[in-house]
Amino acid sequence: MAGGTITAGNTARMLQEGLNEVFGQAYKEHDVQWDKIFDSNTSRKNFEVDQQFEGFALAPVKPEGDSISYDTQTEGFTPKYPNLTYGKGFIVTEEALEDNLYGVFNRRARSLAFSMNQTKEVVGANVLNNAFDSSFQMQDGDGVELLSTSHPNGPTDTGTFSNKLAVDADLTEASLEDLLIQINQATDPRGLRIALQGIRLIVPPTLMFVAERILGSTLQNDTANNAVNAVKVMQSVQDGFTVNNFLTDDDAWFIKTNSPDGMKYFTRREVRFEQDMDFGTSNMRFKATERYSFGWSDARGMYGTSGS
Repeated sequence: MAGGTITAGNTARMLQEGLNEVFGQAYKEHDVQWDKIFDSNTSRKNFEVDQQFEGFALAPVKPEGDSISYDTQTEGFTPKYPNLTYGKGFIVTEEALEDNLYGVFNRRARSLAFSMNQTKEVVGANVLNNAFDSSFQMQDGDGVELLSTSHPNGPTDTGTFSNKLAVDADLTEASLEDLLIQINQATDPRGLRIALQGIRLIVPPTLMFVAERILGSTLQNDTANNAVNAVKVMQSVQDGFTVNNFLTDDDAWFIKTNSPDGMKYFTRREVRFEQDMDFGTSNMRFKATERYSFGWSDARGMYGTSGS
């Protein structure tokens, strides 16, 4: 018999009258959270590839009578998004399905949907959970982890940029301001200043009350100073904060920016539920599959720190 098959023996209580309720298959879910981290795209291919293509450098002075200087543009790294297939299923014997008195298997779509939704949230959140780990990089990307103090600028400018606090710090009003200043000072692959801005603060559940006090206070948080909350007044974090229940580090926090090609999600195929019957055994098979990819192209799309 196939592994994972649900038999009458697995569901003996479901074959008898007298149960008050059957519970544990699925619970109320959190609202979708991965879409607060990633910009959504569709895909029609096995994988998607983005191409870094740098702009021009600053214009030098043209001496009278001389020709202007000419610049060039060069391709850089090519982050790749493989569209992986995620799937889950179960098998129910003919007897277990026929003799069940409580319609448990009629809830199969809800239970599988719960599993598939949770899977997507975990896969998406793991991009941030592994953001400080050098062994987790974008395939054919810039060669470093998502959050680093030494991202290479581009093929022409051999310098680096940082999207991580130089000294990791817990979430406070001061550390939030430091990271927002760092975002405001961002440059493009040729070292030119860009109008990068914080869009959303992303925190684990352990920091949700801290985030609310920092962003919601009219005056400076946790001080006796009669000074305005500059982050709030200046709208330095446009969309406030969001809690992600799938983050695993209680101290790490992140800021998503308005970088146009930063954090990206590709849908290759939406979730699909299917069922059929095995002719020889009359067992019913149920499954759900979905294809997608999470990642980043320009690391300027996310800033953060692992906390102190």
